[in-house]
Amino acid sequence: MSQVQKGQFVQVHYTGRLEDGTIFDSSEGRQPLEFQAGSGKVIPGIDNAVLDMKVDEERQVNIPADEAYGQRRDDLTREFPVSMLGDQQVVEGQNLWFNTPQGPIQGRVMELNDENFTVDFNHPLAGKNLQFDLKLVGVSDKPTQQSGCSCSAPSGGGGCSTC
Repeated sequence: MSQVQKGQFVQVHYTGRLEDGTIFDSSEGRQPLEFQAGSGKVIPGIDNAVLDMKVDEERQVNIPADEAYGQRRDDLTREFPVSMLGDQQVVEGQNLWFNTPQGPIQGRVMELNDENFTVDFNHPLAGKNLQFDLKLVGVSDKPTQQSGCSCSAPSGGGGCSTC
């Protein structure tokens, strides 16, 4: 049985956990995640972990924040005037979508007062070390799925880095 090489398409079932064991995502009950190994379409820690795996092999990997969603960045927190919300009611902790020249981006409202609201555009998993249970269920030279993403995030981002 051959091992995964860069450029091959892999199908992987996974469960992602925080260091305290809390599950934040899983492919259980869904299609496996499919991506091209070594393409950079998923977080580096996953991209590297599948290299040299064989079909049906299972692997547990610990991925430091720098190989996952990066460290939290203070420069990704912005303050906006409440007036830009118009009649829209928001609360702290709510996620909002913003249109940018690079496409839509999601941010979380961190603070809200009568004049301004502060939004954090960091990925929710930024700054966190992650643990993944991986099972390689397929390898091919071409994609086997319509979409390379099995996450439930809306198109344009938020979930895994393949969408």
